[in-house]
Amino acid sequence: MKQEYFVVVLAHSLRGRLRRIHIPHQAVYAVLVLALVGCFSVFGFVASYTRMALKVANYNALKRETDGLRARYQALLTRVNQTDTRLASLQIYAREVNVAFGIKQKLESPSDISAEGKLVPSFAESLDDYDSLRRANILALRSRVSHRFIAATEQPSIWPVDGRLLGPFGQRTDPFSGEGAFHKGVDISAPTGTPVRVTADGIVVFSDFESGYGRLVKVDHGDGMSSYYAHLSRSYVHPGQEVRRGEYLGEVGTTGRVTAPHLHYEVRMRGNPVNPYPYLLPRVEAYQGGEPKTNFPF
Repeated sequence: MKQEYFVVVLAHSLRGRLRRIHIPHQAVYAVLVLALVGCFSVFGFVASYTRMALKVANYNALKRETDGLRARYQALLTRVNQTDTRLASLQIYAREVNVAFGIKQKLESPSDISAEGKLVPSFAESLDDYDSLRRANILALRSRVSHRFIAATEQPSIWPVDGRLLGPFGQRTDPFSGEGAFHKGVDISAPTGTPVRVTADGIVVFSDFESGYGRLVKVDHGDGMSSYYAHLSRSYVHPGQEVRRGEYLGEVGTTGRVTAPHLHYEVRMRGNPVNPYPYLLPRVEAYQGGEPKTNFPF
């Protein structure tokens, strides 16, 4: 019995020759089965690759979300630490003010307590109390300056910066308006960045910008005496800080109304500017050997 087969006829386009190829049924079926198996294999590979790509994408998304949550947690932890620090500072300032002013807490009866409303203040109220107590603490420290700084170091006795005297104390010609004006201190020329020393022991009561003065530091030396350091480029101190004679409190600069880098230095008694020249005499004598020599009408 003859085997069934397929006949494929091939014809040449130029020569016209025909060629017949006999293909058994089994071979055709085998090719179809192989093609079907190949399609299934390709489909399985594509499906596996797709699943793997989706898993990688999900992993990356979860990793980004985890990193975001970790960053938020660290930020919240930092805020909590800052809040704890400020609350601890609030307690410290409260104790200091209590000692300075002799404040005592009043223990009220239960009826009085219930009448006053809530017992625990809010966070905003705590911050307001913190600022109020801090200002009260500075005032308390200023009131105690006259009792704590009674040694010789409470009197300004050194030059605040190494430099050359420029502007005199008293009446002079204003460099901006060209008119006569009262100069409340002396100007000492020095390059920008030159360290500035505090001239006597005291407590810093102001360290910020002020009109005309630029960056200004005020130091209370007790008994109504204070010193001003103006036109600074940087300040190293903050209000309420105790400073000792010779310590650095900032650097020479050009902030405020200036024409060149210099330090504007004032000495005040009970808020009134006095001639700083007598407090600079020791330095003048040390550098010039004897009586001070200057053309300024101090």
